[in-house]
Amino acid sequence: MRTPRRAARTVVLAPDGAVFLLRSDNVEVGVHWTMPGGGIEAGESPAEGARRELWEETGWTDLAPGPLLCTWEHDFTWHGIPVRQHEHVFLTSGPRRGPLGDVSAAHAADRILGWRWWTPADLADEHAEALWPPQLPELLAAVRGNPAHLTAGAAVHLGYVPNSGP
Repeated sequence: MRTPRRAARTVVLAPDGAVFLLRSDNVEVGVHWTMPGGGIEAGESPAEGARRELWEETGWTDLAPGPLLCTWEHDFTWHGIPVRQHEHVFLTSGPRRGPLGDVSAAHAADRILGWRWWTPADLADEHAEALWPPQLPELLAAVRGNPAHLTAGAAVHLGYVPNSGP
C-alpha cells in the first residue's frame, strides 16, 4: 500500500520559450527532469507549497506560481516509503537564470543532480532523458506564447501516470 502524498511544482517559462528543469534521480524512474517542487506541508495550499518549494530549490524569491497547468498522480519511493503522489503543477514566467544563493542542502536532500534550461527543441528530442510528467512537452506547447489563456477550469487533469523507469 502506498502512502498518499500531496505535492506542488512550478514550471518557470522564460520569454524565449525555454523551461527551467531540475535533474533528479529516483529508484523507480532513474534519472529524470522535473520542475522545482515537492511535498505540500500541513496547512499549505498547493500554490503556497509550490512557492515555498520554488524558493527552496532555486533561491528565487521574486517568482510566484501562476495559473494551474495540470494535475497528475504517480508512484515512487520517498526516503524509503512507497507513495502515491498527487501533484499540482503551476505555470509562471521568469528570466532565464540559474539558482541564487546556496541551494545545495535542498538539492542533496531531494537527490537533485543539476539544472538547466530546456528549449522547445530540447523537449521534443525523443532521445532526451525522461521528463516528469512525460506529457510536459505537449502541455507547454499548448500554452507557450499565451500562458494567460489558462484559467481555473483550463488545467489538464492527467490522472494516474505509471512510471516508465529503468
